[in-house]
Amino acid sequence: MTTISAVLLDVDGVLLDSTAAHRRVWSAWSLTHGLDPEKAWRLTFGRRPEDTVKDAAPHLNPSTERRTLDALLAQEQDRIPPITGAAALLRSLAHTPHALVASTTAPSPQPPSPSRPSACTAPTSPTPNPPPTASSWPPTASASPRRPAWSWRTPPRA
Repeated sequence: MTTISAVLLDVDGVLLDSTAAHRRVWSAWSLTHGLDPEKAWRLTFGRRPEDTVKDAAPHLNPSTERRTLDALLAQEQDRIPPITGAAALLRSLAHTPHALVASTTAPSPQPPSPSRPSACTAPTSPTPNPPPTASSWPPTASASPRRPAWSWRTPPRA
């Protein structure tokens, strides 16, 4: 029998419904560059934004466009609703060590809340992020310089 000592929760699609926000971002980006938004959107699934840019607009610099896409997504932050039941799930974990984890380019400005699930984030890396470290708010960076990761975790209850 396996004993679970903590729960890790992804944010996108698990706690937050970011699909509409991502679609708006890719549509705005595509229209700015004279591209078909539907074609660009179909290229996004399961891929890094830089890879989508390479396929949708090979003449553009993927790193530069990633910064543009991140800025557009930052403008959407308050328009990303929680998944139905996410707040209840987080409340149910009140006495269970847990962490909310996600990868992006900027740290979240606030700690998680049962009423507004969010995540502490850090720059993405081409290599997998290490598991979250035990910490409290504010987030702390991973010790590994090659694989940056931010996380927070509720401390185990005594």
